Amino acid sequence: MAKEVTNNTGGALYNALTTGSKIIGTIIADSDFRIDGTVEGDVDCKGKVVIGQQGFMKGTIHCINAEILGSLDGKLDITETLAIRETANITGEIKTKILIVEPNAVINGTCSMTNNKTRNKNTTTD
Repeated sequence: MAKEVTNNTGGALYNALTTGSKIIGTIIADSDFRIDGTVEGDVDCKGKVVIGQQGFMKGTIHCINAEILGSLDGKLDITETLAIRETANITGEIKTKILIVEPNAVINGTCSMTNNKTRNKNTTTD
């Protein structure tokens, strides 16, 4: 029988890639992930992904929430909220439910926003 593990960290668990570090490949994370180094590949995260000011990502990010302060060349597939800060530089494709963009952020590419609800155009309301 498997033992249940209780986490009492108050949601403070996260993974981090520090400045000067580089990963080539796929990252799969069950908790938040912060990138201050370089990633070439894909990130699949069940939490929030943060690309710090010195961080660089080339590839695809799939996660629930994301905050971009650094550079990304690739695709963002965000289930909920994407915050693009003023120091961000993004080239590629963005898919998200909620988008927050600060002044001076640079975005070159496409953006698609959806609320993830199925809509029937033939439905009328009284």
